[in-house]
Amino acid sequence: MVYPHRSLGPTGFLVLMAVLIACSFTVGLVFYLSGAWPVVGFLGLDVLIVYVAFRLNYRAARAYETVRLTTAALEITKVDPRGRRRSATLQPYWLAVDMDDPPRRDSRLTLRTHGRRLEIGGFLTPDEKLDLARALRRALDQARRPPAAVQPH
Repeated sequence: MVYPHRSLGPTGFLVLMAVLIACSFTVGLVFYLSGAWPVVGFLGLDVLIVYVAFRLNYRAARAYETVRLTTAALEITKVDPRGRRRSATLQPYWLAVDMDDPPRRDSRLTLRTHGRRLEIGGFLTPDEKLDLARALRRALDQARRPPAAVQPH
């Protein structure tokens, strides 16, 4: 499974919001006491905007992708933040894995077969995409090898 990375966990989010609220309250109090009370509303709006932005970011983090390789198929399942699933099944023998090496900022990890293209790992960093591409190539090479013949005794 491949999940989007989020560097700020739930505890960090609570600490950030507490610090932001405390700073906004302190600054707002200074403005209120000096007679500029309308500023308090804008400071509250700033806090609300930051909160909503983080909530949307965490909702987007519910998306994930699964990549499952068997000798018969490579199965890709993409789940969006709302839980909707899209699946694709590709035959591993004809599958090509395309990725820039060295990766660039806009590099894409693409699976290609019979004129079809499927991008995976769009939320990964370029280096993570390259690592996944290399791992997929190794696994596909191994899956394409015929099983070792059993020698009679």
